[in-house]
Amino acid sequence: MAKFGDAFVAGRDRVRDAGGESLQLVVDYVKQETVEPITSPKRFLTYGALGSFLLGLGLMFYLIAILRVLQEETGVFQGNWSWVPYLIDAAVAIVVMFFVAQRITAGPATRRVAISVVGPPGSEAPAVPHQGPLPSTEAPQPSEED
Repeated sequence: MAKFGDAFVAGRDRVRDAGGESLQLVVDYVKQETVEPITSPKRFLTYGALGSFLLGLGLMFYLIAILRVLQEETGVFQGNWSWVPYLIDAAVAIVVMFFVAQRITAGPATRRVAISVVGPPGSEAPAVPHQGPLPSTEAPQPSEED
């Protein structure tokens, strides 16, 4: 026959196991909400940084190639005109940097078309960008009543 003390010990062990499971659940949750958000973009950032570095290196070689072609293969830029290939190369670099900066700032948030909300004619109401879903550009379909 089981003694009262044995039942107490068994109940205490079950509570201890449940407490251990609860503690493990809390620890896992804290790791999930704090550590994983920090480590999950690591791969994305690593490949992004590596890709940016390689694209920059390729652009540098491309600009050096343009400069060498302008200096060596064209006979136009001799004497007092020897500075012109550098100007052309710098202009190409500035144009490329402009397009890169424009593309970077045109991220997912600014891809939404800003629709201006205009007040009544003659009012000085400022334009407010539309934040909701974009209106449909399709022609309205005839209703069944028509």
